[in-house]
Amino acid sequence: MNTPEFGEALRAIDFLAPSDMSDTLASMARQAGAADLVIYLADFEQTMLYPVPDRGVHVELPVGVAVTGTKAGRSFAERRVVDEQADEAGTRYWVPIVEGSECTGVLGLTMRDDGNDATQRQVAELGMLAGAVISITARQTDLFNMVRRRRSMSLPASLQWDLLPPLQIRTPEGRSTGLLEPAYDVGGDSFDHAVNGFVLDVAIMDAMGHGIDSSLTSALAVGRYRYDRRQGRALAVMHEGLDETLADRFGGHVFVTGQLARLDLRNGRLAWTNAGHPLPLLVRAGRVTRQLDCRPSLPWGLGGALVEEVEVELEPGDTVVFYSDGVVDGRAADGSPFGIDRFVHLVEEAVNARAVPDLVLRHAVQQVADFQSNRLQDDATIVLLEWRPGP
Repeated sequence: MNTPEFGEALRAIDFLAPSDMSDTLASMARQAGAADLVIYLADFEQTMLYPVPDRGVHVELPVGVAVTGTKAGRSFAERRVVDEQADEAGTRYWVPIVEGSECTGVLGLTMRDDGNDATQRQVAELGMLAGAVISITARQTDLFNMVRRRRSMSLPASLQWDLLPPLQIRTPEGRSTGLLEPAYDVGGDSFDHAVNGFVLDVAIMDAMGHGIDSSLTSALAVGRYRYDRRQGRALAVMHEGLDETLADRFGGHVFVTGQLARLDLRNGRLAWTNAGHPLPLLVRAGRVTRQLDCRPSLPWGLGGALVEEVEVELEPGDTVVFYSDGVVDGRAADGSPFGIDRFVHLVEEAVNARAVPDLVLRHAVQQVADFQSNRLQDDATIVLLEWRPGP
């Protein structure tokens, strides 16, 4: 099996129409000896995988594949090649589609081989090639967004998803992974993260209220945060810039709670500020050891100065869990709250299961939703920040 040479692949997609993407990838896969290629993308809740149509956006799609309990779903969740027992047609492979740091779906393809290691490496390359093609064409079309939608999405949620960064970013020394719910009706919650040199910046935000006003407020807050971050400004300056922008625009009638954090990937020093937001959790050696303390400043937009910037020395392997109040304040039908203790237990259970961060977040958010009978009264956002320095 010979996977397409990278330059050849780039030339093939140079003038590629988005509706031809599936057919072009299938042609490249045939060059590598693969057949029956299907591209599946994860829906916004990351519970189902849906096939991309071969031609245009009006093709009726077949039934999706569940992430839980299927080999395709295992490939997506665990980011690894999964094969099914060979038959007369060959071995069926499920291959993660990787776009940068994020897994966004899987390829299904059949190879006439015995499932050897060399073939697994080569089909994995097809998954990376598919990720590159999708990344290049995604900004030109709504096709992939439409495939990922299991149902109609509210306007505020659509605004928020367009605002979000990749759900996961990583370097050899660290990783940040975020997820928010309800995916199809989220309003004021948001998060952002970026790596610049040896610095990993993370922000979590919760705009007051619900609906379109919350989304617009959140968009302004994230926009100001990114503006200052890209100017190379200090954490304290970014914190106070957020407050200034929101106070000037809304005159103190609208606010956003949240936290800004900056991790030095070389030494594990984490600096952070708190604008009236729930305190993050420190996970060390599989246990939530404590909440990180920081005297809260007023929420952004209320005209208050920064009260405190705290620096924490992380140890190799530490994880910091940022979350919005919708995670712990949600109530069951009998009125009982989900609560911080239940959340701590959930985090420890997931960490000790040694699941990848994507799985940890999906499991945690699903537990929060199940507790409220899948009727979240508020947005629920979780961001995991990990420091994993190498030798």
